[in-house]
Amino acid sequence: MIWRRLFSMVMLLAGCIFPTGIAAAAEPQYLLGITVDSASNIYLADRELPGVWQLAGGKLTLYFQGSKKFRTPLNAVRCLAIDGQGRLLAGDSATRDVYRFGEDKQPVALTGGEIGIPMGIAVTKAGDLLVADLEIHRILKVPTAGGKPSVIAEVAAPRAVTIDKDDRLWVVSHGKDQLLRSNAEGQLEAVVSGRPFEFPSAVVVDDELTAYVCDTYAKAIWKIPPGKQPQRWLAGEPLVSPVGLVRAGADLLVADPRAKAVIRVDAAGKASKIAWTVGE
Repeated sequence: MIWRRLFSMVMLLAGCIFPTGIAAAAEPQYLLGITVDSASNIYLADRELPGVWQLAGGKLTLYFQGSKKFRTPLNAVRCLAIDGQGRLLAGDSATRDVYRFGEDKQPVALTGGEIGIPMGIAVTKAGDLLVADLEIHRILKVPTAGGKPSVIAEVAAPRAVTIDKDDRLWVVSHGKDQLLRSNAEGQLEAVVSGRPFEFPSAVVVDDELTAYVCDTYAKAIWKIPPGKQPQRWLAGEPLVSPVGLVRAGADLLVADPRAKAVIRVDAAGKASKIAWTVGE
C-alpha cells in the first residue's frame, strides 16, 4: 500500500510538471538534424525524444518536447534550420509539415500538411524555404510566410539541401548522381557523378565553395573542393554514425545518433566531442 501511494504521488507530481503526460528525457535519444544560430546556440533534432534540444554555453536543455502520439507536431522531427530572421525551423514527417518557432518556443505549421518526409531545409536570400521531400522525390519551395509549396526540382531520394554564398541550391541524393548543384538557369547539375558515397545524409558548403558531405555508413566526412573529386577527409572515431551537419564559423558540427554526441571538426580536420551538462 505504501509503495502504491508513493507511486501515485510520483505520477501526480509528474502530471503537474509535465501536463501532457510526457516525462522529460535525461539525455538525447537519437539525434538527427543540427543547426546553429548567430549567437552560437546549437539546436538538435531528436527523433526519439521526440523534439528539439538546445545546447548553449555547455548546457543542454529541452527546447521543445513533442508528444509520443503519432501525427502530433514534431513527433518525428528530422531536420532543422535557421531562417534569415534567426528563427528556428523544423521539418516533421509525422504531420508532414515544416514548422517555425516563435519567441514563445511554440511551433507554427507553415504548409498545412503539404510535405511528405522533409529531410532537409535550406533558406534562400529572399527568405523562401527549400525542402528536400524524400517521399515524393522533389525539392519544394515554401514561401517565407508559409502556404502551399511549389516543386522546383525532381531529385531521386533527396536526403539534404543547403544554399551556398551565391544562393545556389546543393542537394545530396541517393540517386545516380549523389551531389547536385543548381546552375544559372536554376537547373540541377551533377557536382559528383556516380555514387562514391555509401549513405550521404547531409551537405554544407563553405565560402570557397568547397562542399562537405556527411556519410553515415562510411562513418566519414567527405571534402569536395571545386573541380576536384571527393576526398575522404575524416573517418572513424569519434564518428560512429554521423547524420547531421552544419557550419559554425570555420568549424563543422556533426550530430551523431549512435555516439549520442555533437562532434566539432576544425578546419584542419581535427574532431572532438562537445562536452555538455543536461539542465532544466
